[in-house]
Amino acid sequence: MHTRRAFLRTAALALPVITLASAALSATATRSGTFVGKSRHTTTGSVRIVENGGTFSVQLGDDFTFDGAPDPKVALGRNGYDPNTLLAPLAKNTGAQTYEIPSSIDVASYNEVWIWCEKFSVPLGLATLS
Repeated sequence: MHTRRAFLRTAALALPVITLASAALSATATRSGTFVGKSRHTTTGSVRIVENGGTFSVQLGDDFTFDGAPDPKVALGRNGYDPNTLLAPLAKNTGAQTYEIPSSIDVASYNEVWIWCEKFSVPLGLATLS
């Protein structure tokens, strides 16, 4: 016979497993896009904004390529580059990479991911998110 106490004990033991499984499944792309080069630079490949457990990140895809320039940085924009959203220097010119978006940035307010040359204040690549 199942008692309430036995049921609650079983449920409590199963809860961490359910929580861990839910966290693993919660990483979802909220929006994505494809880069186009700017300022005579070649920038290609996919990008997506991913939410995982309440935190957001920019994920450049395996197919990401950039022809190189001084001081490239990853940033967000809304119909134009926003210097207040500089996330980090571009780690490498090709391949998958992830950049955490600080919680102080309202991700929903932005519709673009930029590769930006901070040294010369010019765009190097732009992906419009949908």
